[in-house]
This record gives sequence, C-alpha cells and structure tokens, in this order.
Amino acid sequence: QVQLVESGGGLVQAGGSLRLSCAASGRTFSSYNMGWFRQAPGKEREFVAIISWSGDSTYFADSVKGRFTISRDNTKNTVYLQMNSLKPEDTAVYYCAAFDSGSYYCPFSYEYWGQGTQVTVSS
Repeated sequence: QVQLVESGGGLVQAGGSLRLSCAASGRTFSSYNMGWFRQAPGKEREFVAIISWSGDSTYFADSVKGRFTISRDNTKNTVYLQMNSLKPEDTAVYYCAAFDSGSYYCPFSYEYWGQGTQVTVSS
C-alpha cells in the first residue's frame, strides 16, 4: 500500500512558477514509476508527466513539455513537479499517482492516487 499526499499548490500569476511535492508513505515507493495528472473543472483528468522508478526516464504531455520538469528523491519518498512559465490554462487540481501497468497517459493505469492540490494561474 502506498499513500500519497500532494502539496505546493496555490495562486500564481501567468509566467510564474510553482513546485509541487508528493510525499509517499510505504516502503515500496522507490519501486513505482510515478506520474502527475491534472483535472480542470468540467474536464477529464489528463496526463502531465511521469518519471521512472530510478528517475532515469521522464515523459511529458506536449502541453507542458519544455515548461515542466519532474524529479524524485527516493531517500525522501517524494516526487516533484516543477512548473515554470505557467499559463492560465494550467489551472487545475494536480494529482500524483503510482503507476501500475498499461499506458502511462491513462489514469486507469495507476494504482494509488493522492487527494490533489489546487493550482490557479491568473492572467
């Protein structure tokens, strides 16, 4: 079992930056590929980024490529999402999740989810 708790969300102006953190409990955190998703009001949950268990591989949605980075510290059981050059369309609740199997961009491929943290980007 893995429990995930996101933090770091907030209100920021367009062009600004935020760093989200996802703290995990459970000894198996380091064995999971970890992803970030987001969900805006009235929209489906969408893939943002994923990082391999070792941190060697990362993938990003086209909408955030070049602006967001994902990293992890397995000694702290934490995964991060650094968000730069934020846009109003990045406004959403952001979730971290532990990947199980299947397509990494599909929410149903993830086994554990955090409760989410709100990110609001003002224009």
